[in-house]
Parts: sequence; C-alpha cells; structure tokens
Amino acid sequence: MNRKNFIRTTGIGLGVALTPGLLRAENTTSSTPGTNEKPKIIKDEDGEVLNVIGDIQTHKLIGSETGNQIVEWVDNVPPGTGIPPHVHTKEDEIFRVIKGQVEIMVDGEVTILNPGDIAFAPKNVPHAWTVVGTEDAKMITSAFPAGIEHMFRELSKLPPGPPDFEKVTAICGKHGISFV
Repeated sequence: MNRKNFIRTTGIGLGVALTPGLLRAENTTSSTPGTNEKPKIIKDEDGEVLNVIGDIQTHKLIGSETGNQIVEWVDNVPPGTGIPPHVHTKEDEIFRVIKGQVEIMVDGEVTILNPGDIAFAPKNVPHAWTVVGTEDAKMITSAFPAGIEHMFRELSKLPPGPPDFEKVTAICGKHGISFV
C-alpha cells in the first residue's frame, strides 16, 4: 500500500474508532477531580529523600502532583541492597537502570539490568530486585497509579537498624503489598 492510501485508510479507521467516544463525550483521563496538576521541572538534586529500610529514594513526582496517576522516585543504593519477592495489588511498576547493575526477578524470570535497561512489573505479579556488581546503582522507578509513596513515607519512619519484619509486613499489607 502506498503512503497516501495508508494515511487515508488509517485516518478513516481512526475516525470510525474514535467517533463513538466523541459522540458520547467520554473523558478518558483518570485524574482526580480538584487536583491542581501543574507542569514541573525536576532537577537531579531535587526531591524528597527517604531512607526506606536502606533503599535511599528521592521522590521526584508524587500523586498529589499528578492527579494520582503516577509516582516516580530515584533509588540510589549500594551493592547488596534489595527488595525481597513481593506482590502489589494496586499498582504497576517500571524500573529503569541509570547506573550500576540490578538483578531483577519478575514472575520467576531473573535477569541483570544494566544502564539503559528497563523492566515492567505489572500488579499481581511477584517481583524483586537486588543491586549487584561493585558500584552503587541509580534506578528510576515509576508506579501507577500513585499512592505507594504514602507507604514509603511510613516505612521511612521506622527506627534505624535491622528492620522489624513484622512491622514492615503490616505497613506494606495496609497498602496492598504482600511478601512471597
């Protein structure tokens, strides 16, 4: 098919697909009414830093800024730091490695993520990660919809030292996360 015919036929198909929604005036955004979403430029050094049981997170975007659509943070962590296998019931996650190496397990499949690599962990699928190699890792993590940032804030208030796994499990459970 030549370019002109392709554009013409896909344009007609797209119009047919969109017309019913346009006629019913459907709103396809899932923004929470009353939020004041504003554009935001976030520099590398910006954000709220939380120590979440050894996972040093810098929260860049939170739900109150995105209509509860997404939360995004940067993990800056040394080798050996990780999160054991767990399942989210409320949000999907995307992990993007910027520096270092992260071993990630998603639904039983284990791989090493290097800078530039991405992993997707949908809700209800077991996943875990651990920083491997010899250098600190920097990883951008996104969760959608937002809300998990409230759990991280609560976890960051636990006393320093080895975590009380019973307390950690209870806090995570309140937010729809269980360990496997």
